[in-house]
Amino acid sequence: MLVEQIWTANPFRNFNYLVACPETGEALAIDPLHFKQCLEVAHEKGWTITQILNTHEHGDHIGGNKGMVDATGAIIIAHENAREKIPNMGRGVKAGDIIDIGKTVRLECLDTPGHTMSHICALSLTQQPALFSGDTLFNAGAGNCHNGGHPAELYETFVQQLEKLPDNTLIYPGHDYLVNNLRFTLDREPDNDVAREMLAKYGDQDLDNALITTLADERKFNTFFRLQNAGVIARLQEDFPDLPAKPDAKTVFLKLRELRNSW
Repeated sequence: MLVEQIWTANPFRNFNYLVACPETGEALAIDPLHFKQCLEVAHEKGWTITQILNTHEHGDHIGGNKGMVDATGAIIIAHENAREKIPNMGRGVKAGDIIDIGKTVRLECLDTPGHTMSHICALSLTQQPALFSGDTLFNAGAGNCHNGGHPAELYETFVQQLEKLPDNTLIYPGHDYLVNNLRFTLDREPDNDVAREMLAKYGDQDLDNALITTLADERKFNTFFRLQNAGVIARLQEDFPDLPAKPDAKTVFLKLRELRNSW
């Protein structure tokens, strides 16, 4: 599997992706908002874009669909419940469905509600697993739920699906929010040395060659995976004095998401 992460440098800080079969050069474009950049990269690599995957229906993820389809004739794939929200969808997918790219690449669709209720993450079925996480999981953070989502559903997605993925899973998010997310981690867990080191090292990274984390990395500095950490809980209790001495993981997650909304 060949992956190109394309930094758009737009105000929304989007990443677009191309995933290609090394044997045939067929490629899938994931959320190709800046479709011209995607087309340029595909041309440079000698790849042919035949499919588009929209992780969800928001405009900064589907806004390049028409231009990409006009240029390539690619079929648009998205969550089966997003047909009324994404124009000209060609294939609706659900949990467990497979997207084949050329002869060698297979992506499994995960139904991952929370950011929206029609959100798909794609997991590569390869020796080196990779998750194209859209706006569900970011480096050091979690998606918001402002526009058609629900934080309780996002919690279930994290604990029932993301937590169970292998530690070596590579994370390819829909946006770069690394710096702000690490700062939030340090606000919630000031003694998190890994987050502090990450912020110092990657605070001004070149996003054309962005850091690719693994799920094992995320467990060390992503607050939304650290729901039983004593320091995280203690800081929450300062902000929410009515929290019990030992709050359950769901309560911790929801309170963290609430704080992140206005942080």
